[in-house]
Amino acid sequence: MAALSHPFLSRILLSSSLLSPTSKPPSPTTKFLFSISSNPLKPLPSRKNQTQCGAIADIKASPPFDDHKDVLLDATIEEEHRGERDVADYDWTEEWYPLYLTRDVPEDAPLGLTVFDKQLVLYRDGAGELRCYQDRCPHRLAKLSEGQLIDGKLECLYHGWQFQGDGKCVKIPQLPADAKIPRSACLKTYEVRDSQGVVWVWMSQKTPPNPSKLPWFENFARPGFQDISTIHELPYDHSILLENLMDPAHIPISHDRTDWTAKREDAQALGFEVTERSNRGFAGWWGKATDQPLPNFLRFEAPCVLQNNREIVDKNGQKDYFTGLFLCRPSGQGKSMLIVRFGGTKRSPLIKLFPQWYFHQNACKVFEQDMGFLSSQNEVLIKEKVPTKELYLNLRSSDTWVAEYRKWMDKVGHGMPYHFGHSTILLPKEPAVVEHAPAGLVAGVSASAPAKGGIGSMHVPNLNNRYFRHVIHCKGCRNAVKAFQTWKIALSAIAIAMVAVAILVSGRQWKALLLVAAAACSGGAYACSAAIALNTTNFIRIHRRV
Repeated sequence: MAALSHPFLSRILLSSSLLSPTSKPPSPTTKFLFSISSNPLKPLPSRKNQTQCGAIADIKASPPFDDHKDVLLDATIEEEHRGERDVADYDWTEEWYPLYLTRDVPEDAPLGLTVFDKQLVLYRDGAGELRCYQDRCPHRLAKLSEGQLIDGKLECLYHGWQFQGDGKCVKIPQLPADAKIPRSACLKTYEVRDSQGVVWVWMSQKTPPNPSKLPWFENFARPGFQDISTIHELPYDHSILLENLMDPAHIPISHDRTDWTAKREDAQALGFEVTERSNRGFAGWWGKATDQPLPNFLRFEAPCVLQNNREIVDKNGQKDYFTGLFLCRPSGQGKSMLIVRFGGTKRSPLIKLFPQWYFHQNACKVFEQDMGFLSSQNEVLIKEKVPTKELYLNLRSSDTWVAEYRKWMDKVGHGMPYHFGHSTILLPKEPAVVEHAPAGLVAGVSASAPAKGGIGSMHVPNLNNRYFRHVIHCKGCRNAVKAFQTWKIALSAIAIAMVAVAILVSGRQWKALLLVAAAACSGGAYACSAAIALNTTNFIRIHRRV
């Protein structure tokens, strides 16, 4: 899935579905502006008049007969030749990380989440306030996310210790009646903020939260702005995910015919122009190599935010604003969680004809189309243990953002638990095989998922299953699946009852009527089964089906 105009989400939702059916195609003055800003008053970047520009990169001197210099991004930049490297002070904990969509936080159970290797538990207390602690009971280290909520207090299900507010322990059932609760029986707390429909957590325990770093998305605050948002757990590293989201070149191939906007014959050379680089990210323009000027603007901002804003001006000068926002949280080695938000100030009435779960399952399909090769890419990086410049063959005409992202990692990766940069690498301290041991994996996933059920049911923890990657994290889709299951059982029972009555009655007209009604109910039950499968079954390419 690509960050800028992913075909089945951004182009459908930001172009055809969100625009009025009667609106005309954008005029030649139409602008496409893509940006992110932590300051709502920050102006959109101005567009300079200049000729087509390829990827901004230093080109290694090559012999005259080497025809690769105009095709490949150089693997070794000039600073590396001089033995220099731009390194920035960076502490990964002094950042806000996106935890969850606010609307999807369970009200009746704690939620286990991770940021890199830090395990957190998120819940709503009795007053509806969001609370976040280290996911560890101080008694015997049991996961609090396996616990329950009792009168707004978080209870550890191992021995019943209860915690509230700022992490203070307020009940220990095993204490003698005249004993006081030890002061050390308290939890490590994390600051959380609900901002524009997303729960963010400040990970530092030594530095107070920095409000200026909390992302603010101006379009989401505009009057009339509406969005379709989804959340997905994915089985590969967040850096692999961000690379994929920054890669518009793969769309025609990977997502060919997923909808009418993605066609493999449209694969072509792209043009890129990097206009900004900083310790907190980069930005620039891109488009088809034949586009003049390059129409699309991308901005990546630390630690894991990628946004694309689209500003459309009609012939009357009326502006409409559209946004594709990607919030990528590192949730452990080989794992990530992504919040996707598409929206705009203008929507087509036709979009109301489709339930939100339909758009959500389509988004799941897109991720499943990429999942196989992204997971394998993650494996290779872990096994090879070398920087990406030793492995990647980056093209100037498709991979500029990927190279920029890995070079940004070179600057700040030393301040992360682990990273894979363009010319540097910092491997995880703990081998991934330890984190992914079967027992730990099942316990970890079951604790992190707001699902009720266990081994042998649809709720069995399985990171490769669409139900566990999306449905259990999405209140709307979860309710839709439950509703379809209820209707399926009810319609099936009614159909059986009608067939039984039809056998007993003697009148032909009644028999015919009952059998027709039974057939209709059976058809309805089948439709419910199909809807359940649509929401819970992974997409498999036709040539791989057996």
